[in-house]
Amino acid sequence: MIPASEAIEEIRKGELETRSARRPLAAVAESSAPAVDETLYLTGRPKLKNFLRFVRHHAVKPDHEDTLIEEWQKAKGHIAQLEKEEAGCADRPTITKIDANSKYQPLLVEFLKDPLVRHGFNTVPTEVAMVELDSLVVYQKHIDLTYVSQLRWRIGPNPTDEEVFRACLPFDHPHPPAKWSRLDDDSYIFVSASNDLRFLGALPLRPDHVQGYPHPGALLGVVGLAVGFGSNFLNAVYAEGRLILHNGSHRAYALRELGLTHVPCVVQHVSTRDELGVVGPTDVRRDPNYFLKSPRPPMLKDYFNSKLRKVMPAHRVQRQVKVQFTTSEHYVPAL
Repeated sequence: MIPASEAIEEIRKGELETRSARRPLAAVAESSAPAVDETLYLTGRPKLKNFLRFVRHHAVKPDHEDTLIEEWQKAKGHIAQLEKEEAGCADRPTITKIDANSKYQPLLVEFLKDPLVRHGFNTVPTEVAMVELDSLVVYQKHIDLTYVSQLRWRIGPNPTDEEVFRACLPFDHPHPPAKWSRLDDDSYIFVSASNDLRFLGALPLRPDHVQGYPHPGALLGVVGLAVGFGSNFLNAVYAEGRLILHNGSHRAYALRELGLTHVPCVVQHVSTRDELGVVGPTDVRRDPNYFLKSPRPPMLKDYFNSKLRKVMPAHRVQRQVKVQFTTSEHYVPAL
């Protein structure tokens, strides 16, 4: 059995076999880059202790705490001003349907054939529409500007309509570099630089679903514990008159930085707080009033406001998902 600490270190050094397909050139370039990223953090909003903790734990050379507190207080004062001057600016954003005459219509027809669209967005009414980037409410407090630079390079300085559509709604579902390994008899560990790495749920499988793998016995059923990446579509949730960016913060930032103001987006329409609890981002589910009722919530355009952001070199981090399972066997009365 490999101790957890040793296994993690081996994964980081790249000594364990990658279970994915051949790594793309972008992944190879990323692995040779220095382990420091330029990071943007939205400051001035709850909570100060979270801001201080982030800088303390992630910044390469953290500023003195007194300096950080002063920065945060100035940003908080600016937010109070925005709450008066821009109250309600996030309310009732324009969502433009992509109709049959739209330049995006042929791409949309192809996109809707994707199984991840049919199976991943069938909980609430959903559409693909054009949204204004500056109208989006955001919950993500920090942006990796180094990754944004990579995205901008891939998109190009003057993207065509098709390139914009595919950047927002990629057809090929590219997999970021990732590694995984068995830790012991009942646990596995998965590691990736992408913060989209996640546990995808338990999958009940029949024996015929498992092909090309030697069975240890006469299978009755198989429970698969799935780990991977989301659909990677630019996705927003429309709830109580506001459009909350759910997925694709870095692409939204990159596209806005390139000068685009309106982009295609998967929009999920939520009619109740119960539905929000199913499809909404975790931070929004925890404090829905902060995002849906405050006069001036955090918005995508705040990432570009020098009075509301702190940019700093930060140590690169990787996301880790550990899957652990338990089993038990008993005799019970026959029924």
